[in-house]
Amino acid sequence: MSNIVTKVAVVGSGISGAVCASTLARNGVSVTLFESARGPGGRMSQRREIAEDGNDLLFDHGAPFFTVSNTDVLRVVHEWELKGLVAEWKENFGSFDCLSNKFLDIEQEGPGKRYVGVPGMNSICKALCRETGVESKFGVGVGKVEWLDNEESWLVMGMDGQNHGQFKGVVASDKNIVSPRFKDITGCPPPLDLSWAPELAVKFQDIPVNPCFALMLAFTEPLSPIPVKGFSFKNSEVLSWGHCDSSKPGRSTTNERWVLHSTIKYAKDIIAQTGPQKPSSETLTKVAEDLFQEFESTGLNSSRPFFRKAHRWGSAFPAASIAGEEKCFWDGKKKLAICGDFCVSPNVEGAIISGLAAAAKLVEAPSCL
Repeated sequence: MSNIVTKVAVVGSGISGAVCASTLARNGVSVTLFESARGPGGRMSQRREIAEDGNDLLFDHGAPFFTVSNTDVLRVVHEWELKGLVAEWKENFGSFDCLSNKFLDIEQEGPGKRYVGVPGMNSICKALCRETGVESKFGVGVGKVEWLDNEESWLVMGMDGQNHGQFKGVVASDKNIVSPRFKDITGCPPPLDLSWAPELAVKFQDIPVNPCFALMLAFTEPLSPIPVKGFSFKNSEVLSWGHCDSSKPGRSTTNERWVLHSTIKYAKDIIAQTGPQKPSSETLTKVAEDLFQEFESTGLNSSRPFFRKAHRWGSAFPAASIAGEEKCFWDGKKKLAICGDFCVSPNVEGAIISGLAAAAKLVEAPSCL
């Protein structure tokens, strides 16, 4: 292990960053992982809300499940299964036509196994970020990642200006740190300046992304008119997907919890009106009302929810895969890897593949030490 890069910073604790950090640590690399959110997971995070009675309500409000076809990812997921971090979600799925108000194609959608994290989608990232050799710093937004030519290392600074040290390699698993979109959201320039790599900078100049709003609902009684636990909406301009979160393995069944996702068009229309910054409580209240009214018009909710709240995923789904066969971006001289679902495919499996590829580049790179 003496010939590998021995100290690496990983920015972002979504599944690609978490997989990359864990893989590096298992290969003898000392990893510091930075995450601006309070916990890991990215779109695989689990939302904790408090009901009026004081009880916790947990929602997988991002990725509802994932499927796997890649052999390398299957091997990794099997390891997670043995550790009890994931389980197969064995329920009926289908689609609902909003014109005929009928369910269609029950059990014909999503061929293959559907996996979920246990007891939440973020359980996988939590475990990976706690592995030996990974130091995770949550609630730490990275404001600047600067290459120091004289020392052949990277300097990582926080959004608050704090110096977090120097690293021999960097993994950017959050596309926003190299994207102009960072400035739209924060008002600050992207932390990673790619002016030294103009061809690479062009690729990140405008990565097309599709937004989505999620609506979290909790009911005291099961929604008996719904014969499936996950379904797509057809012929709706507002809703695209719904799933019963409390039906997943390892979840509390004290109440029935559902998550609804908006269509891309609906989300784009709202963001066009309100801007890319963090949405106001008024905006989220309006979105919650719009999504729930559309759901109510289907007649599928047999009772009123006792909890209702919306969340925005500003860049929920990358609309392009930009890394090609390499599966990540790599600069061997500076030991910089950029990975994520936007490199391979817009799903959990694509993010895992890219994270594994980034780790492999760093493990194979000769050390500067």
